[in-house]
Amino acid sequence: MARERALQAPRRVDARFLIRQYCTRNANGASLRCPRIEPRLYFPQMENLRSICVFCGSSNGKKPEYAAAAVALGAELARRGLRLVYGGGDVGTMGALARAVLGAGGEVTGVIPRKLYELVDHVELTELVVAADMHERKARMYDAADAFVALPGGIGTLDELFEAWTWRAIGYHDKPVGILEVSGYFAPLLAFLRLTADEGFLPAEQLEDIVVDERPASLLDRLAAKKPPTAHKRPERTRIPPGDGSSYPSRA
Repeated sequence: MARERALQAPRRVDARFLIRQYCTRNANGASLRCPRIEPRLYFPQMENLRSICVFCGSSNGKKPEYAAAAVALGAELARRGLRLVYGGGDVGTMGALARAVLGAGGEVTGVIPRKLYELVDHVELTELVVAADMHERKARMYDAADAFVALPGGIGTLDELFEAWTWRAIGYHDKPVGILEVSGYFAPLLAFLRLTADEGFLPAEQLEDIVVDERPASLLDRLAAKKPPTAHKRPERTRIPPGDGSSYPSRA
């Protein structure tokens, strides 16, 4: 079992090695092999990113492409020396992702709430942090990462994606948020988000702020180049209360 210890600064992995071929199996037992990825010697554009938090599922889904995308993303993270921060699970795309990173020589931090820790198996990770509850789990994951990526997943994945995106929009952090599109999975969601913008519930700049790409390498490049939001949530009060803002007087 991985050791439970405090989060530490990730170590940059030397990218001058060949990524080993990695196989996983989807729910139907079909063998999946990530595409061969040639190594690069240096990633100057990644200097502002050391770790990536990935939101994904405890299921492989119906299409083998979902697990294959998790494996490809994991191999790319390891190739760039980026530490994976994820939910700590051993099954579904979570397990495929973590094993791909570890199999390619990368480092993985799993963060899991105590209740789930007692119920599920775990990959032998570089580091496993057991949080008191879901709230602490997400806070630790967000704190440990420099950017966020969502893979296809269920309500937990969507919850994490929208919370990280909302926190960036409000101004709690300026870490970039992205989606790895796989086989059109997110297309209906993105169409709905365009509708929310068209109907005036979502500022256009917030919709444009999220990075969507079908290729792991391109997605990571774009996240590394992403600038902080140009505008956060607009003030809703005509006057700002004195002090730290912990109490707000009612409007006259």
